Amino acid sequence: MSYDVTVIPGDGIGPEIVDAMRLVVDAVADINWEKQDAGMNVMEAEGTPLPERVLESIRRNKVAIKGPITTPVGKGFRSINVAMRKQLDLYACLRPSYSLKGVKSRYTDIDLVMVRENTEDLYAGIERMVDDDTAESIKLITRSASERIARFAFEYARREGRRLVTAVHKANIMKYSDGLFLESCRHVAESYSDIKFEDRIVDNMCMQLVQHPNKYDVILTENLYGDILSDLCAGLIGGLGIAPGANIGDEIAIFEPTHGSAPSYAGKDKVNPTAIILSSVMMLKHLGEEEAAEKLLKSTAAVIEQSKHVTYDLGGSAGTAEMAAAIVAEIQK
Repeated sequence: MSYDVTVIPGDGIGPEIVDAMRLVVDAVADINWEKQDAGMNVMEAEGTPLPERVLESIRRNKVAIKGPITTPVGKGFRSINVAMRKQLDLYACLRPSYSLKGVKSRYTDIDLVMVRENTEDLYAGIERMVDDDTAESIKLITRSASERIARFAFEYARREGRRLVTAVHKANIMKYSDGLFLESCRHVAESYSDIKFEDRIVDNMCMQLVQHPNKYDVILTENLYGDILSDLCAGLIGGLGIAPGANIGDEIAIFEPTHGSAPSYAGKDKVNPTAIILSSVMMLKHLGEEEAAEKLLKSTAAVIEQSKHVTYDLGGSAGTAEMAAAIVAEIQK
């Protein structure tokens, strides 16, 4: 079966890793790629980093995969990723973290999934300058969004055979906002008696993940905490270079690596394409192509474990394109 998928190369190293991803996906599935440009270069040419044509393409195809897009720090336009999530109602950020043989890490048996609410919290962008010396940001938490992300987490856990959902919060201090989130999670949990539910305060959760990561399974949390904890989980498995991600709504899903655009490495054929390749594995599963997804995952894992045709951060000397070609060769065996 053939699928139409919007592909956004992004900025910096984005086009290189997207090319690598397309090469390996084309070896296992029939995808019609609809290329759309967004980001800093588009800002210069079209006056906006996120033209409406990009959103129209994603709405039409329902599925997209993208390279990293640069977000200016402290000035310039707001995050395109945040804008896409709002415009397309991609309320769930899904970030799995699992150990791969051949990747250096002090842990060898990590298998965690972060489910992060994607539309509100401090990322709602409700902020203002009170005066020249005082800035104010509003933390927005609603019952509807909290219950929706909780249901997503429990449905995911049930579908994937997961055993435990842990809600992460700071309700001991933010008794109204985080208190509402925790109350909503507890309410939803009552409908899933087959899945164990517990909660942790966010600072304790950071310590727990470092000391006892294998005690946890699906982590359910608000936007800001999820952003921070997902990078912590990536650190447990060897770094952002092997950390995939997805932003999912009821009708549309966008898949992407969790790392940034690394502009200083752009055009050097040097960066690790694993994160976006594993994101494409998630995309194939979303499309119902389970066999293709499994074949791509196993082939990628095999190349990493062999450590011959991998990039410098994985202990090898291969370039981005060479590593992708090695994965294709593994697929064809």
